[in-house]
Amino acid sequence: MSGAHIAALNSSWARQALFPERAERQRLRAGWLQAELPEGHNRGPKSKIVEQDGFDLNPSCRSAQLPLAGFAGLIKRAKDLVFSLLGLAILAVPLMLIALAIKLDSPGPILFRQRRTGFLGEEFEILKFRTMHHHSADPGARQQTRREDPRITRIGALLRRTSVDELPQLFNVLRGEMSLVRPRPHAPGTRAGTVCFRQVSRRYTARHLVRPGLTGLAQVRGQRGATKTEAQLLQRIASDLEYIATWSPWLDLRILVATAWAVLRMENAY
Repeated sequence: MSGAHIAALNSSWARQALFPERAERQRLRAGWLQAELPEGHNRGPKSKIVEQDGFDLNPSCRSAQLPLAGFAGLIKRAKDLVFSLLGLAILAVPLMLIALAIKLDSPGPILFRQRRTGFLGEEFEILKFRTMHHHSADPGARQQTRREDPRITRIGALLRRTSVDELPQLFNVLRGEMSLVRPRPHAPGTRAGTVCFRQVSRRYTARHLVRPGLTGLAQVRGQRGATKTEAQLLQRIASDLEYIATWSPWLDLRILVATAWAVLRMENAY
């Protein structure tokens, strides 16, 4: 198929629906979801800068072939259910002790709930252990967390350094709002400096072609913590879209192992 034919077929979601899943993944691997890569990015097989129009995430697009759909999606969903249920069973007692510690440390709810952008741009309520003083909570994500943030409680500082505050998201995984491994969800309106994430790159929207994850390729590459600059966000977008384009069960396993190692090192977690 010529480049002109591919360009024509990429022109609308209706034409994308004509592709079976295997052809869809081939197009992904060929660079359909390539992001702009900031200078110095040399991770993974993609290095060419490609810019296209944003994606229409209207619910009518659900009939189109999407990344990680079909049999691949069933495998991933089954794995999410098994590992999240197993994790909750093993961690039941520690989770209850953490909840008690949060309640004794400062007044307020045990869980922090925040709206995040999920699959096809739909918002959902993400769950985390509360790590900030209740009166300082920022559900609108107007201010990103920084090092030695005075809003963080004593217990919250420990939970954030060890990333244990994210464990309640196993319930989000069970509900089908998230996956164990996929690009991390962001709060609507989150900014890189003074610019809203979705305004930094037209490729940002492509992250929402899959459900968000508890961890992802960007996180194990150290691209976590506050996103202060547009260049940092572009690095994350590049890693997220590389994951979508090259997904395999083995890649997920490598990311989960690398995540455990990153948590032990406690880098860029605050």
